[in-house]
Amino acid sequence: MDSTRGLIYSVTEWITRFAYLNLLLLVFSLLGGVILGFFPALTAMFAVIRQWLRGNTDMPVLKTYWDYYRKDFWKSNVIGLFVGSIIALIAIDILFIQANGSTGLAWTNIPLFAFMLLFLLFLFHLFPTFAHYDVSAGKVIKHAFLLTLVNPVSSLFILLCLVPLVFIMQLAPALAFIFGGSVYAFVTMWITMKAFDKAQQKNMAASSH
Repeated sequence: MDSTRGLIYSVTEWITRFAYLNLLLLVFSLLGGVILGFFPALTAMFAVIRQWLRGNTDMPVLKTYWDYYRKDFWKSNVIGLFVGSIIALIAIDILFIQANGSTGLAWTNIPLFAFMLLFLLFLFHLFPTFAHYDVSAGKVIKHAFLLTLVNPVSSLFILLCLVPLVFIMQLAPALAFIFGGSVYAFVTMWITMKAFDKAQQKNMAASSH
């Protein structure tokens, strides 16, 4: 009976944590006027989840979140500018394709769609990389891109985990509003941290020889 109560309490506690972290994402995005606030709020959320995954579950969430938000405000906006620029270029290409709605363009569209898939997989690794490594924005982008290329298994695993979640949240949009961001961050951070740990073990093994 006590073990059941303990399990219920633990599940309830984690549900509350995810909901609270998602609320912080919304509030701090608005605090920065959305345009300047979204990416610092997003990277702060990944940083908090990284701390949870490292076992630091008793830390003050709001203070920790605010510290990361403030410390990485401009660096995360540099990342945001890069991401926004790529998305804008993709959108322009899609609009061009739609404006020239000819079947003759079908084969030429394949590189764009391949790039879009690669960019999506890159995004899965970008923010966990930002939270994990204390390096410049340029090196974050470089590390995330290399991680995407050398770890196709982790990319596939992320997709396999996120696709069912997307369907569930489409059926219950309220879940997306309450948990969408934090659950996405937890899944991608959890999987990529395993890739980080594996890479670190390989580096340690290589340096010992």
